Amino acid sequence: MKLFILFLIAVHGLIHLLGFVKAFHFAEVNQLIQSISKPAGLLWLLTALLFIATAVLYFFEKEAWWITSIVALILSQILIFTSWQDAKFGTVANVLILIITVIGYGTYRFSNGYKREVVIGLKQTALASDVLLTEAEIQHLPEPVRKYLRFTGAMNKPKVRNFKVEFAGQIRKDEQSEWMPFTSVQYNFMDASTRLFFMKATMKHLPVAGFHCFKNGTAFMDIRLFSLFPVQYQTGAEMGVAETVTFFNDMCCIAPATLIDKRIKWLETQGNKVKAEFTNNGIAISAWLYFNDRGELINFVSNDRYAVSENGNMKQIPWTTPLKEYRTVGGHQLTGYAETIYAYPKGDFCYGNFRLTAIEYNCKK
Repeated sequence: MKLFILFLIAVHGLIHLLGFVKAFHFAEVNQLIQSISKPAGLLWLLTALLFIATAVLYFFEKEAWWITSIVALILSQILIFTSWQDAKFGTVANVLILIITVIGYGTYRFSNGYKREVVIGLKQTALASDVLLTEAEIQHLPEPVRKYLRFTGAMNKPKVRNFKVEFAGQIRKDEQSEWMPFTSVQYNFMDASTRLFFMKATMKHLPVAGFHCFKNGTAFMDIRLFSLFPVQYQTGAEMGVAETVTFFNDMCCIAPATLIDKRIKWLETQGNKVKAEFTNNGIAISAWLYFNDRGELINFVSNDRYAVSENGNMKQIPWTTPLKEYRTVGGHQLTGYAETIYAYPKGDFCYGNFRLTAIEYNCKK
């Protein structure tokens, strides 16, 4: 689809060069019968350059590409009207590019809500100083957790105030749905208890965008086709609890250094598994953390996350995130692959798989 859009914009732009060539008599242009003045020829050239610039910006995924596209489309259609007999079929291409541009604008506008929240979070943590995590600060933790922190390389590195993580993977709504490939960018801010997750996916070859926003116990999920048309929107108390579980899961799986957080109570240790309770903004959730002998966290299990039950109501369903493929990312040993699974009474349902592609701690910009 991306290649088709690039081809359409670029070729349509190059066609406008014919008006410039005819106006300045650089060559015979049999496709254009009507005469074109030199000032008009310069407008044909400008339009061609704007379309080519649009194609370049689109290729490099610059979200403001739609701005140059709008200007190019306006000029193009004006020129087509002035040479209607010769250029009227260019309107078809303009309509197609206009539809694509409207979608581009929708994506820009939808993602801006996410970016505004990110900027707010970064401003709140920008002036915090880097303090190293020491052995003395982890002595109260259960032994499997201390071993995990050492294994991941969190020790003697700056404590984590925020982090940015990128994933690529697949998600689906239910067992009958097709897997949708996606990429995502996510920011977590620890003191503000904020999780901002923005996803771009493909559903039946159509673009879908999703924004999950969790701030101090309240949350919403907004999924849109073409970033314009609502597909699913969910909020409420259950979402707040569910995203509190997810926020704690992120701490455990992606930012092990945050496990010294005073909001965590370590309740029970049984060999290589530990039960913890995380309380935030009056919401308390718990989970079992499973480790192996190497010190890797291999699973996270919570009974507190909500999902749609078999009768269509929201219900707390056991939720697990098995982890594997540990590797060095951002100077830490972290899981490279995770799945998200609900344990329904009739059997487990895996609705997502995530591959870690990048992570950055203590972002300032």
